[in-house]
Amino acid sequence: MDLEQSTQEIGGQAWLAGNIRWNVDGLIPAIVQDVDSREVLMLAYMNAEALQLTLKEKRAWFYSRSRQGLWRKGETSGHTQKVVDIRFDCDQDTLLLTVEQTGMACHENYFSCFHYLAGKDNFQIEGTPEQKPILPLGTVLEQLAQVIHGRNLERPEGAYTTYLFEKGIDKILKKVGEETAEIIIAAKNAAPDEIYYEVADLMYHLVVMLEERGVGLSEIAAELTRRRK
Repeated sequence: MDLEQSTQEIGGQAWLAGNIRWNVDGLIPAIVQDVDSREVLMLAYMNAEALQLTLKEKRAWFYSRSRQGLWRKGETSGHTQKVVDIRFDCDQDTLLLTVEQTGMACHENYFSCFHYLAGKDNFQIEGTPEQKPILPLGTVLEQLAQVIHGRNLERPEGAYTTYLFEKGIDKILKKVGEETAEIIIAAKNAAPDEIYYEVADLMYHLVVMLEERGVGLSEIAAELTRRRK
């Protein structure tokens, strides 16, 4: 379906109810395909709000079942997906997004999430992940704080950070609590990949909280320096 036409028709709930078969949780799987290579990049899920935001912004939004919330692809990583068109299958229970992919689609730093080959005895990785210099954590946090400060000032429509600021401190603190719980679970499971993923989520939400409360990273650094002495 042409994206412009979809954007016009999605305005009412009748279009959603009449043309898409949501599952019992109000979700629909969304396959994402690169417009140039036609490579399948990932599979995620959308609810009605994520689909509406995607059509409105022409940027891919999804619903995280594990975190129970909306997320825009590339919100923190910068690996965005500009949506070219959206189709649904003949059973009306699966979406296909064709996108212009910027950066890597996979959180493991591969272009596609489907980089494991099902061999006879095991799974093998195909391809080589893009090698990028890893900046010091302090530098990354400072850059993140600058981006979040800009979101707070500009409040771009549809951005997840804008959504958090508009919902207020209670919503932000709820997310901080949820991410903290996820870290505890990941640590108990002794799963390093889950630990760094959830810690990154927590740090993002903590920086949002600091921005909302008017506390800078420099003040945190000063307090840690004082304690070291």
